[in-house]
Amino acid sequence: MRQFFTTVALGALLIGAIPLDAMADTPKDQLVVATTMNNILTLDPAAITGRETVQVLNNVYDTLVILSEKDRSIQPRLAERWEVSDERNSIRFHLRKDAKFASGNPVTAQDVVWSLKRVLSRNLAQSSFLKTRGYKVEEADRLFVAEDDYTFVINLPKPDDPNLLLMILGQNGPGSIIDSKTALENEKDGDLGAAWLTLNSAGSGPFKLGQWKSNEFIILTRNDDYWGEKPAMKRVLMRHLPESQSQRLMLEKGDIDVAYSLQAPDLKSLEADKEITIESTPGSGFYYLGVSMKDERFANKKVREALRYLIDYDGLDKAVMPYYGKLHQRPISSGVLGSLPDEGFKLDVPRAKALLAEAGYPNGFKATLRVLSEDPFMKAATAIQNTLAQAGIQAELISGSGDQIYGAMRERKFELLVGRGGGGQQPHPDNNLRAMAYNPNNADEAKLTNYQGWRTSFFDEKLNTMIEQALVERDSAKQAKAYEDIQAYMDGVVLSIQPFSEVVDTAAYRSDIKGMIVSPWYSRFDVVRKER
Repeated sequence: MRQFFTTVALGALLIGAIPLDAMADTPKDQLVVATTMNNILTLDPAAITGRETVQVLNNVYDTLVILSEKDRSIQPRLAERWEVSDERNSIRFHLRKDAKFASGNPVTAQDVVWSLKRVLSRNLAQSSFLKTRGYKVEEADRLFVAEDDYTFVINLPKPDDPNLLLMILGQNGPGSIIDSKTALENEKDGDLGAAWLTLNSAGSGPFKLGQWKSNEFIILTRNDDYWGEKPAMKRVLMRHLPESQSQRLMLEKGDIDVAYSLQAPDLKSLEADKEITIESTPGSGFYYLGVSMKDERFANKKVREALRYLIDYDGLDKAVMPYYGKLHQRPISSGVLGSLPDEGFKLDVPRAKALLAEAGYPNGFKATLRVLSEDPFMKAATAIQNTLAQAGIQAELISGSGDQIYGAMRERKFELLVGRGGGGQQPHPDNNLRAMAYNPNNADEAKLTNYQGWRTSFFDEKLNTMIEQALVERDSAKQAKAYEDIQAYMDGVVLSIQPFSEVVDTAAYRSDIKGMIVSPWYSRFDVVRKER
């Protein structure tokens, strides 16, 4: 009965006085989105984690620039234009003068300074994007400067690629611009408005946060004073529906407009429905097989090379990864600067056996293979378990939650692992390489858990230097060549992480929904309309 009353209450919020039994479809000016909200723990831009929360913030907060969902190019948002200094050590932004927060307060350069300083001051999840680029809270007054109300300058604390910094500032979380006056009016005990911003919004985006009930729903209401084009949707209801089958049934009936958490069998069953559109779009990161080089077996280059030939890339791509990923073997995302075609690795058991014999393991060995207890991870790991066995590697599956599986990886206490990661939120090769291979300090006490190179105990000083040098190369053609050279070098040293698929984001929605942006990293509902 509780679920029935919750549904009725939500219906009343959305459609007012219209009787529920009179509704064949969702209202024309209101969007109902089904998703999973387990990772939405706060809506404070400085503290969020996960792509689902970024999707919410994309509709509530603006950033100085945005990344185009079509080609990932950097486009104006709150900043009409910007200039990179000749020395590449600063970027000057010229803010649009018509932008206002939902409160009615003007968006100023002082708000930009306050928002970025706040990210560093709170020192939570989103601060890592700035901290890894050398930003420190004690230097914030020098690094973030409001020259006047509509001119903001960000200084680079060390040699870097300004394009990568622009990409970071275009991501909600580290780049969210907050109404400082409203946040400070709701400050308690010097928390910079943190408690209030957990459940409320102070942005300039096309929607405002109307209501949020943890693991139940989020209601976004149209910001009628929005500086940009008025959204067609008056409200957006995001419902927590973690069960794929429930999402599919409700989508078929027209009870929801968009389903974000469908599993492959349900997506497959919807393919023939002409009233439903299924769309996959490039995501961020990779599905991979990783090893711990703390283990002497996997520290052996020949063993790691053998593992390359014990993955059935084509079989996984056709049978397991549809809707989740597409075949990809390089540690740099497709389409970014310097990306190369795959090496063409194939399942080759005789070759793998020969390499294992050269390494001193002619009969293979036993190992544990950790994996998340959900699709597509379990299916991929089971398939890899079978191909490993063909070369004598008996892998015992250990499944569990993210904390259990990735927790062991962060503690460097694992042997083999099927996982997902590798950056890609910013479409720049450095973002992938820092996540996948860079490791400035391999000591246990360094605790560099953001680096998967550190997690897997992979350390190559030459590779570190190559990554650092490529980042600051000014000539774009030379920079692209540097990233190509890095991939060739990686191929020779054999990384501790072997990608087998590049992440894609998939959603299903009613075919009369137009303007959908599927990727949660770029999704904005202000461009959505219904043709009905």
